Amino acid sequence: GASTLLVERHGVLGGNLTVGHVCPLLGSVSQGTMFDEISELLTHDHPGRPVMVTRNGRELSVDPEEAKIKLTRLVASSGAGVMLCTVVSDVVMEGNRVTGLVLTGPGGMFAVRGRVIVDATGDGQVAYLAGAEYYFGRESDGRVQPVTIEFVVSNVDESRAITAWGGSDPVRLPSGREYRELCREKQAAGELPENVSIVRLHSTCRPGERAVNTTQLNGINTLDPLELGRAEAGLREQVLQCLEFLRKYVPGYERCELKSSAYVLGVRETRRIKGDYTITDADVEQGKRHPDVVVHNAWFLIDIHNPSGAGQAEGYSQPAKPYDIPYGVMLPEGIEGLLTAGRCISGTHRAHASYRVMAICIAMGEAAGAAAALSARCNTTPRALGAAAVQELLVSRGIDLFS
Repeated sequence: GASTLLVERHGVLGGNLTVGHVCPLLGSVSQGTMFDEISELLTHDHPGRPVMVTRNGRELSVDPEEAKIKLTRLVASSGAGVMLCTVVSDVVMEGNRVTGLVLTGPGGMFAVRGRVIVDATGDGQVAYLAGAEYYFGRESDGRVQPVTIEFVVSNVDESRAITAWGGSDPVRLPSGREYRELCREKQAAGELPENVSIVRLHSTCRPGERAVNTTQLNGINTLDPLELGRAEAGLREQVLQCLEFLRKYVPGYERCELKSSAYVLGVRETRRIKGDYTITDADVEQGKRHPDVVVHNAWFLIDIHNPSGAGQAEGYSQPAKPYDIPYGVMLPEGIEGLLTAGRCISGTHRAHASYRVMAICIAMGEAAGAAAALSARCNTTPRALGAAAVQELLVSRGIDLFS
């Protein structure tokens, strides 16, 4: 019911799901959130589509090209205004309250006003420009998870081809050899990139295809445009090297072809904006409940791609327990009129590695949007509004917050 403007830096909606070629919707949350709606929207035309089944949910494979159309149609039908190819350059402040944004689009620089701003930039760009404190990288040395370019290969022989979800996946080749052993051997021999010790092969919604999440470049600060350029050049070369590995060593991939690749880098970690509460390692590992919960039963493994080496970092796949995302992590400390959603919320490096995936981020976005709309309607700030009003609205939509 609120007048809403969506500012999108790319030329199409969907973010990592579309331009990033992140084909599986990973993670899970409680029933009734917008994740259910998006999942149904993007998969109902393909009832037989592959899924990855975990002990706490189903991760669905989607088609990025279909998603571009369906997500654009969804947003257009909502009545929201949409600005494409537009980035945040600065903020408009009144004291410690964000009251607008300075944007740069194809026509130049301009300002827009808003009663409430939701920062879903991933990098926490709005909060940073407003002066919010933030965490960066792992606590021991400030290193962030590596960047990736995802790509899709076609012309795969399904009668012999494997799928492989990660370095802990014990899938075997037709010869009986473990696939992960082959990957480590060829990495050591220089036939895979230096930090690529597993070539992840995900099923897509079409037979004869695999989505490949494997290229990896470490030590990149993607807030630096020069570093972005260096990463782009290095990762595009890695795509070709991984393609050659598949053709040469993996049965069923001998004639595979590069079908498509991500339009942008897959960035796992930059700023984590310090909030009224910070999700800790223990919160994720012990499944902590919070009285100001706005996303319930969030779950994914603690998926830390090694910041300083190949594959996953120590502790990868450690069992996490379904946990709550509390309202306080979306409220940047000391800043009014602003909410964060997505991977830039307040959390530790290790906790972030679990909640940064799509199912959880979608549910966070819904909660932040509900809080923003209520705050605008009541002519107050999200912090003054409080969690109870947000919870009431979410529950009225059928979202489970308390089971």
